[in-house]
Amino acid sequence: MSTAAKPKGRKQPQPGMPAHVAAAFRPYPAPLRAKLERLRRIVLATASKMDGVAVEETLKWDQPAFVSKGGSTIRIDGTKDGRAAVYFICHTDLIATFRELYPELGYEGNRAILLNARDKMPEDALRHCISLALTYRRKR
Repeated sequence: MSTAAKPKGRKQPQPGMPAHVAAAFRPYPAPLRAKLERLRRIVLATASKMDGVAVEETLKWDQPAFVSKGGSTIRIDGTKDGRAAVYFICHTDLIATFRELYPELGYEGNRAILLNARDKMPEDALRHCISLALTYRRKR
């Protein structure tokens, strides 16, 4: 048993989080980082419950990204005004579909769902949107 102290002020990577992805979360202020890490868990949990969906967790454009064969890439990041964003490929009709299903969510054009860092997470809506993105190309 190690008695070495963990470094203060540096959160250890979540279990199973690749080191390069964990490094992308470190610069964010605590409330936003917590929201982004929660989004990560929702994406991975949603994918794990879907038949035939495997997700590769990586970085795209220096943002945590989730790639699935037969799906559309999902990225998460903070915005300049401190919100959390779930990005989708902008030339899909995913955001248009999400707007119809969930008009109460915040959006950025045809590319992202926006979430205030301190607001309650709309987890059911997010799970549904994520599941639609992870299987997007299968339906085409």
